[in-house]
Amino acid sequence: MIKTILFDLDGTLLPMDEGKFLHLYFKSLKTRLESNGHEPSLIMAAVQTGIKAMVGNDGSQTNEVCFWEAFEKETGHGKAALESTFIQYYENEFDLVRPSSSLNSKSAEIIQICKNKGYQLVLATNPIFPRVATKKRVGWAGLQATDFDLITTYENSRYCKPGVKYFEEILKTLGRKPEECLMIGNDVQEDMIAEKIGIVGFLLTDCLINRKNADISAYQSGSTNELRDFLLKMPNIQ
Repeated sequence: MIKTILFDLDGTLLPMDEGKFLHLYFKSLKTRLESNGHEPSLIMAAVQTGIKAMVGNDGSQTNEVCFWEAFEKETGHGKAALESTFIQYYENEFDLVRPSSSLNSKSAEIIQICKNKGYQLVLATNPIFPRVATKKRVGWAGLQATDFDLITTYENSRYCKPGVKYFEEILKTLGRKPEECLMIGNDVQEDMIAEKIGIVGFLLTDCLINRKNADISAYQSGSTNELRDFLLKMPNIQ
């Protein structure tokens, strides 16, 4: 019986143009770095190196530690020197990235349906951002961090999508079995890989990402409206 529902964020609860997001993200980050007297090109290259390091994290340390170790190797500057700059950025200029996303009026309704039925909710967004940045994106979706029992961020995670260990870590944290969970996401490779360890999947097709043009006919799938109807039919577990 399903007891926990995992939601992806970008492209799922928060419709997003990934290309536009990256453009606006690096453009606005460059402005903050320059205003704080840093060399933007070096640091933004290091950010990308840090992201790659997190995606390849072997689980021996959190993604946060993994990121800053890779960042320091690239720049010679560690967390103590740059963290405050990034926090300032996420608290302020990061809102300039918001036009890459759009508000889906159904997202809040979908979350409320799940809460009313008694499901434990997880925001299973790829944990390459700190909590402050993730919380901002949750707000862009018209939601609150308190809507979720667990939000994966780089502070509390040791793996990333599309690795199955990312999902195994969530199961361990919550004390759940795979068959007790439902994963809802729009990315075939990053989200539906959860099915490989027995988690039930629902592929949201509104902002579908299918980088490898995989056959998706076997997946339970549908639009946001169809997802809403699907969730309404799920049993109450309270």
